[in-house]
Amino acid sequence: MDELEERIAGEITLSDAPGTTMKKWRELFGISQIDLAKYLGISPSTISDYESNRRNSPGVGVIKRFVKALIDIDNANGGHVAASLKRLSNKEDQGDVYLIHDFSAPIDGNDFVRMIEAKIVASPNAIDKIKVFGYTLLDSIRVITEISPSEYPKLFGSTTERAFIFDKVTTGRSPMVVIRVAPIKPKVVVIPGLESVDRLAIKISQIEQIPLLTTKLNIEEIRVRLDRL
Repeated sequence: MDELEERIAGEITLSDAPGTTMKKWRELFGISQIDLAKYLGISPSTISDYESNRRNSPGVGVIKRFVKALIDIDNANGGHVAASLKRLSNKEDQGDVYLIHDFSAPIDGNDFVRMIEAKIVASPNAIDKIKVFGYTLLDSIRVITEISPSEYPKLFGSTTERAFIFDKVTTGRSPMVVIRVAPIKPKVVVIPGLESVDRLAIKISQIEQIPLLTTKLNIEEIRVRLDRL
């Protein structure tokens, strides 16, 4: 196994809900239950039973076959997901400029909104189409002043399917300008504590179709709620 395969297998093995973690990785690779079942030579209902934790925890053999299936199917489709995951995982110490947290299982965009008691100030229709696999908490000022464009992929951890939560923001303009010119983008942006959001920030959200959220919760309360996932 290479580093990515070991990471997937290790996360499933150590998970309190291995089936849920298997589902997370399958969805992250964009593979349907039907296609995975076909590759493994089993029924889709068996995949469903594992992912809903109705079956006993998978053994080493099952996990190994599962991981190999993800990689092989992805390779057959061009290998883009695995390549992206390997690139995004190649990051240095994040220090105190940003903090990355991955969920044990993805949550729907609307559930994410409810969990942090957020208001959608721009691109509300886009929230129905996304799943959030984790979040990155960013010190807005330090990210803008200290992170070079070449280092930007580090902010995504293992996947771009995540929320960016910006701290120390006064209008919302600067973070959204950075996202506008960045080569890769988060699925949703959260700016806590803003009573009024800059018009340009809203316009960029609409152009990029990235939901822009505000919430009255402070950063500590947001983290308490999301770190349970």
